[in-house]
Amino acid sequence: MTEILYQGHGSFRLILGTGEVIYIDPFAGEGYDLPADLILVTHQHHDHNNIDIMPHSDKCVIYQNFDAISQDGYNSFDFAGTHIESVQAYNKNHDINQCVGYVITIDGKTLYFAGDTSKTEYMKELAKRDIEYAFLPTDGIYNMDIPEAIECAEIIKAKHTVPVHMSPGRLFDRKRAEKFTASSALIMEPGETLKF
Repeated sequence: MTEILYQGHGSFRLILGTGEVIYIDPFAGEGYDLPADLILVTHQHHDHNNIDIMPHSDKCVIYQNFDAISQDGYNSFDFAGTHIESVQAYNKNHDINQCVGYVITIDGKTLYFAGDTSKTEYMKELAKRDIEYAFLPTDGIYNMDIPEAIECAEIIKAKHTVPVHMSPGRLFDRKRAEKFTASSALIMEPGETLKF
């Protein structure tokens, strides 16, 4: 069984069924007590790359945006039975050459962690991927706003779409979350988990 903990803002902790711990865009919130086996960073803004907030295991791998993009395009790799692909992320505040999202396949379930982005061309491809959970930013300042996030959710067609990264300086904003009315909307508060 895999557990996904939403730590708030754009930060997540995954515990794999095999016991490995993956952090995605560590920043703030709770749940940094377990040693990291893998840390994924979508880009270098301070609210996504606090890679020293948690302890690291002896075998910890830190995989950042500059590892994820090469001259050949977007890179992918396997970790503890999990397949991790880097994908497009960009907007006027986030350079396409310096930012990524991650598509992670675990136990036959595919998850999309968008990072900081607005609508991308690749989202049409995600619609073909049978995404179980998509996590989309919604702040409307540095990323797409809620109407655009709803549009993206309809393009991606994930079974469940979770609004995140709602208000700069805050882990969560319930009023904004409730405005995310995509047909697949699933609201998670910091500290809540998904298991599959």
